[in-house]
Amino acid sequence: MKTFTNALVALGALATSVAASNPIVAKGQDFVDSVTDKRFMVLGVDYQPFGQGADLDKADPLSNATECLRDAALMQNLGVNTIRSYNLNPSLNHDECMSIFNSVGIYIILDVNSPAANQHLDRSDPASTYTKAYLTHVFTMIEAFKNYPNTLAFFSGNEIMNDVESSMANPPYVRALQREMKSYIKNHANRTIPVGYSAADVRSVLEDTWAYLQCDNSDDGSDDLSRSDFFGLNSYSWCGSEATFTSSGYDKLVETFSNSTIPVFFSEYGCNEVQPRTFDEVPVLYGEKMTVMSGGLIFEWTQEDNNYGIVDAYHNGTVHLRGDYDALMQQYSGLNITLIENHNNTATSLKPPKCSAGLIGDNGVSKDFDLPSVPDGVADLISNGLPSANAGSVVPVTKTKVDLPVYATSGGEISGLAISPADGSNKPGKNGGLTTGEPSAAPSGNGSDNDASQTGSGGSSPTGSSEGASSTDSSSAAGKAVVANGAALGAVLGLALFAL
Repeated sequence: MKTFTNALVALGALATSVAASNPIVAKGQDFVDSVTDKRFMVLGVDYQPFGQGADLDKADPLSNATECLRDAALMQNLGVNTIRSYNLNPSLNHDECMSIFNSVGIYIILDVNSPAANQHLDRSDPASTYTKAYLTHVFTMIEAFKNYPNTLAFFSGNEIMNDVESSMANPPYVRALQREMKSYIKNHANRTIPVGYSAADVRSVLEDTWAYLQCDNSDDGSDDLSRSDFFGLNSYSWCGSEATFTSSGYDKLVETFSNSTIPVFFSEYGCNEVQPRTFDEVPVLYGEKMTVMSGGLIFEWTQEDNNYGIVDAYHNGTVHLRGDYDALMQQYSGLNITLIENHNNTATSLKPPKCSAGLIGDNGVSKDFDLPSVPDGVADLISNGLPSANAGSVVPVTKTKVDLPVYATSGGEISGLAISPADGSNKPGKNGGLTTGEPSAAPSGNGSDNDASQTGSGGSSPTGSSEGASSTDSSSAAGKAVVANGAALGAVLGLALFAL
């Protein structure tokens, strides 16, 4: 009887791990938990281990369950509730990783583009790359991740418009792409999944880009599928502990987005020009002055050539926490979660303005709302779906203990590192901290098997264009898949009974 009771306890924990995350929806200015109706603010980190130089044919950041378990445990302890991955291989199996992150209340925002041919818009000539082949790749990405309840959203593009010149031809194609993506999701996913854009912080075109993407372009009041559901901003304007709300320009961002009718958040932030990073912008971003914003994603998880990482990751699976990890945890731990989760009816009920040339200034951003036609052959894909699509699904999480070595900033090895089932989204301060042993020598990083992640950036840099001449949308330089309770319980019960 005791064995069976223990099995039921384990069953309860595993069942919780299968259905931990409630789908997130966009309501006016806020993201909202679709079950609790609480506001959801992004507390996150950009996640592209080993950068864009990694070979994705056999593995990507969300296909190695052992490493995902390690990172999920560290992120759960940190208080992260969202990660962003820029470049993934939709043909790989992501079930275990997505389920691990789901079990601890961590959501994923995914870029649908990659640097490969036929997998991105070329900002210098978007018409030439807006093709059936390209949209087939985009739909393949949607299929791969639509069924996970912790798929928070898809980015249609990253910094495609990064100057005045690129802001003329490209905006209509971004809206057309979002129209196709949302049409596909509407027909082939069992919930609405938000689709939006990640913008460069180029102030000369920023406000007009946001205005172009958030307005309502429908003629009859019907749902405008080309409209962005949210707006991400890659911003590094707060640099160092001497920066302020005013000197960083955060006051101007609040002014710009005060009447936004879609959620706005930092899709990248965390200037590294002043070292060590102390992340003093965090309490401001999540404080009373910036409630118009929906949080942000720190750039970035692993240390790359550009020196933004909060952990060092090695090819043998070892991780060494950097001082940035500790500094970010300290800032997260002081946040007012009650304030973060509160929303008001005004913010969630805001309606978008009708699209018109008058919304756009005279800085060179497109005023053309006559969108490109659906490419030949794409309407059939939208109606009938992709043949033999690789659609992922949540699976039970049966392993919780991290086996890979993880070292604290002191050099001591962290012991007992594990994930624990979450009830809803992860939050700072919910976890018990890390236990470390005596300081020891850090991994040397010497040798091909132990080299730290230094193969290139996983995201954009604050110092220049993220994509060069070709808009890869993956930052090379720089679904309602609610698992039915009965089905999830039955699957886990089968495992539990098998264990008996």
